[in-house]
Amino acid sequence: MRVFTTIAALRCYLAQCRSIEGTVGFVPTMGALHAGHESLMRRAKQENQWVIASIFVNPLQFGPAEDLTQYPRSLEADRDRCEAIGVDILFVPTPEELGIPAQGSAGVEVNKTLVVVPEALKSTLCGPARPGHFDGVATIVSKLFNLIQPDAAYFGQKDAQQLAIIQHFAKDLNFPIEIVGCPIVREPSGLALSSRNAYLTADQMTIASVLAQSLFKAEQQFKQGQHESKPLLDTVKHSIQKQTEIQIEYVELVNPVTLQPLDSITENGLLAIAAKIGKTRLIDNVLLRTRKPIMAIDGPAGAGKSTVTKQVAQTLGLFYLDTGAMYRAITWLVMNSGIAITDEPAIAELVGTCEIELTPEKVEINHQEITAAIRTPEVTANVSAIAAQAAVRKALVRQQREYGRRGGVVLEGRDIGTHVFPDAEVKVFLTATVEERSRRRQKDLERLGQPIPSLDELIETIAERDAKDSTRAIAPLKQALDAVAVVTDGMSIDEVVDRLVALYREQ
Repeated sequence: MRVFTTIAALRCYLAQCRSIEGTVGFVPTMGALHAGHESLMRRAKQENQWVIASIFVNPLQFGPAEDLTQYPRSLEADRDRCEAIGVDILFVPTPEELGIPAQGSAGVEVNKTLVVVPEALKSTLCGPARPGHFDGVATIVSKLFNLIQPDAAYFGQKDAQQLAIIQHFAKDLNFPIEIVGCPIVREPSGLALSSRNAYLTADQMTIASVLAQSLFKAEQQFKQGQHESKPLLDTVKHSIQKQTEIQIEYVELVNPVTLQPLDSITENGLLAIAAKIGKTRLIDNVLLRTRKPIMAIDGPAGAGKSTVTKQVAQTLGLFYLDTGAMYRAITWLVMNSGIAITDEPAIAELVGTCEIELTPEKVEINHQEITAAIRTPEVTANVSAIAAQAAVRKALVRQQREYGRRGGVVLEGRDIGTHVFPDAEVKVFLTATVEERSRRRQKDLERLGQPIPSLDELIETIAERDAKDSTRAIAPLKQALDAVAVVTDGMSIDEVVDRLVALYREQ
């Protein structure tokens, strides 16, 4: 792991890294690292060739009366954690190196250009109590994005308002960066991990767990059918008020994207809390979704994903989102638009304005029905070249996520659970040994009356494809950290379907 404190050194080394094909994942932190930060770094490590972490206690996000000077710092231990996980670069700049006064603070004029967050995103949750805080966060995160230019940046769901704001300004300012929200990591008691937990005594840690337990009670109430705001908020407040040591700052139910208050939950709601225990301010939240669970099935070629996924969808009454048909539709559109399949800018222009409609019966693109047309040999011969283009993938991932917004979707691929739907409730990595997949391929070829290679030849071919799929720059084959691995050696299709249906129904 390389450690840099200057922008010049960081940029020099990044230029060397980018001479090697691969993506860059970025995890910004303020140090005092814990298992929650480690989960972000592991996720970044799984999904990228290069991982950069930063440690910077940002003066611009602390109010004049807040704990900037007391904020926990443990640089040596933090370095050890990063190196153990496999972080490639650790960036530890001073305030002066980033061009801000060391004594600057939130809401105070620093005679520097700042990123100003829209007022609507600061009017709820932590915004009123921390004026200037989110402008300070947005300013420094924007600086780091500009310096590092990562492909993806990873943030914890515990800081849900910060995550929503960063997603908002990254889109508004056209940063070509995927903002990845990652689940909250908790103590066995339920207490959300936070660097500020270091301020708590052992007794206060026990008391603090009430925050999470109150949210879990409301979450259970929601699952039982209560979607109105007031009863959910009352449940949280009544649970906390039993602990006189806890001073509630707010309990709110808001839209997790717009951060505006909700009277009831029709799709998604963020139930969030801030409170003080002694002098320590803690925050926590849970996401409440009305959607049916999403099932994401990944796995190597020849594992039977397509056959199994279709049957799972039919058994559960879910929508089978045929991602392969979407890539074929784009390929058909390119071929019928007179554009060369190697003309990536023209294809990017085309795919950015097209609309694909999928139903179980047909495929349409720009309101033209092309169900049979996308299965021709000509489309089949060109679809891999089109699918390998970053602009195509980005546009289709956006459309796939829109299909999944209301849930009740099952789909398969190579990185569905790691990238397309990282928040899918059910993730499966469907696989089989290379030997088993080779034997299945022999049977398929025999049934089709085609020449049958030897088992050793097929084993070598499939193993080579696995290696290529796992190391490709776009959509590499990965098992999500929270996916259930299902090894199908010795299992019939019906047995695999039954296993996946059972996993879904557990949700």
